[in-house]
Amino acid sequence: MPPTMNTAPFFAPSHFDDAAAALARVREIHAASAGHLRDALQRYVAGEDIGRHVRACYPLLRVRTNTVARADSRLSYGFVAGPGVYETTLTRPDLFADYYLEQFGLLLRNHQMPLEVGTSAQPIPVHFALAENDHLEGQLGPDRRLLLRDRFDLPDLGAMDDGIANGTFEPGPGEPQPLALFTAPRVDYSLHRLRHYTGTRPEHFQNFILFTNYQFYIDEFIKLGHELMSDAASGHGYEAFVEPGDVVTRRRGLAPGANDALGAAPPRLPQMPAYHLVRGDRSGITMVNIGVGPANAKTITDHIAVLRPHAWLMLGHCAGLRNSQHLGDYVLAHGYVREDHVLDEELPLWVPIPALAEVQLALEAAVEEITQLSGYELKRVLRTGTVASTDNRNWELLPSHGMASSPERRFSQSRAVALDMESATIAANGFRFRVPYGTLLCISDKPLHGEIKLPGMANQFYRERVDQHLRIGIRALERLREQGIDRLHSRKLRSFAEVAFQ
Repeated sequence: MPPTMNTAPFFAPSHFDDAAAALARVREIHAASAGHLRDALQRYVAGEDIGRHVRACYPLLRVRTNTVARADSRLSYGFVAGPGVYETTLTRPDLFADYYLEQFGLLLRNHQMPLEVGTSAQPIPVHFALAENDHLEGQLGPDRRLLLRDRFDLPDLGAMDDGIANGTFEPGPGEPQPLALFTAPRVDYSLHRLRHYTGTRPEHFQNFILFTNYQFYIDEFIKLGHELMSDAASGHGYEAFVEPGDVVTRRRGLAPGANDALGAAPPRLPQMPAYHLVRGDRSGITMVNIGVGPANAKTITDHIAVLRPHAWLMLGHCAGLRNSQHLGDYVLAHGYVREDHVLDEELPLWVPIPALAEVQLALEAAVEEITQLSGYELKRVLRTGTVASTDNRNWELLPSHGMASSPERRFSQSRAVALDMESATIAANGFRFRVPYGTLLCISDKPLHGEIKLPGMANQFYRERVDQHLRIGIRALERLREQGIDRLHSRKLRSFAEVAFQ
């Protein structure tokens, strides 16, 4: 380091054959680095001339192996692709402790070689070192804000691309292979974005996610959350319900958490508010209102993916494209036509987005359980087929006759049975980030057949269907939780030379 650099303590690589000990060293390095930055920033904000550039770096995990792993062939993660050196930077061990323990343990078990943990050469941007309730930069004058980049490392977007997840990253000669889909700066960036977009801290997010494009579903989820919290019985396992602003309602009879009092309802809802039914092992359910459009769907899944959830599902309204369908019928997507145009560069259109059997079976079983219909009778309300997603909210206004590529003709050729603006994006990003995904939509109109939503019809439809649809989605996630994540994280989402971390 240049003599003008004020650096955090450096930890030389140490070898560990115990996952807990390796995690303890990661915690030690991250705490020393983040503390170094926070201390310097506090002095800088107080007006002190700190003089030199202040730098601290992320913890580094390295694996070296000379043999191909002889892991259980049923595993989809937990081992490297072949001989070589593999590395990743790590962040927020307070948040990812259980996740890191699992990944470390699998590497040790499948490769029988020690883990190397030390300080990396990747600087921590000062913004990512702030504690949850630190807002020090707002106290700086314009001149001091401009000088900030000369004294500290700021976020570098060049270190946050998704080349590893996209399968386009190629290390240079002699460079190590990646161990994880996301580098530490990319993870930290998304953690900050999650708070901005959803109004809740990343700590509250659960491992099972529901997305919706209508506030009606959120209203029902809030109602259900408060009902569960008013029940002192613990059979359902949910311990708290968290709303935007980190407003926490604990289940009746449970003591408040240490930070519960810090929550406060925001003056206005964030862009994509999130609500969390919390379980102690993070196996609860988070629901996010992504609003309308594929851009929102991509944005929120780009960021939630760094939390490595076990599954996410889309519940929303759609246009029915078949004359045999009725308003209120359900559509279980088994394929997608992608006309959303937000992932074309990251995930080319020639990449198929397959249906995942584990998720499909859970959704169909949940529909059967909640509607109390089965067999041939279930076909009256549930249709399996292709869902088309478009970025044109007024697609039905485009010419449908006399054009070789009219929407009506394309949807017919693709055998689509329903159309919306978000489902294909959520499924495609699930495929891209190795997060199991599924889609269950409810038909709210049939514009190709002259059935559009009128105010009175819409209100009645929403009252009759939203509660049932939401309960189906929740039950499907509970089924996935019950069957275990080993079956859920299957090999179908893994590429040829996959990273070891799930």
